[in-house]
Amino acid sequence: MSGQGHGNRAGGRRNTQQREAIRAVFRLDGRPLTVSEVLARARKAVPSLNQATVYRNLNLLVTDGWLTRVAHPEAGTLYERAGKDHHHHFYCRRCSRVFELSGCPLPEHHGPDGCLTEGHELFLHGLCRECVAATDSSGATKEEASP
Repeated sequence: MSGQGHGNRAGGRRNTQQREAIRAVFRLDGRPLTVSEVLARARKAVPSLNQATVYRNLNLLVTDGWLTRVAHPEAGTLYERAGKDHHHHFYCRRCSRVFELSGCPLPEHHGPDGCLTEGHELFLHGLCRECVAATDSSGATKEEASP
């Protein structure tokens, strides 16, 4: 079979409309995303898209090396484009979005004496810029504070 009419192939697989919509989400949004965020954004291009299809395609994109999984202690499993330089993440406790932090404040061989550090993850948490702007001095959102 020639594969004509199947579009570009990634990892030897047919590049479906659903998978392309999911890829487009990650091309447009540079931060790590949850399955729910991917589903909501990709449905704008493919309204019939469902959660099972998103999971299946995210797993294929991870297997193909196009995406990587991030296991965040508060946000759960997130997905982001593969091939990025080492970086860490910031979690907004109000809106639950996760943002990338470029670079790394830790020395390369940080760890107890005599131990071999093979990797690390650093997760910061707090309020993102938008949530800070929507918060008054008491810590309540401006909507909660209004009568």
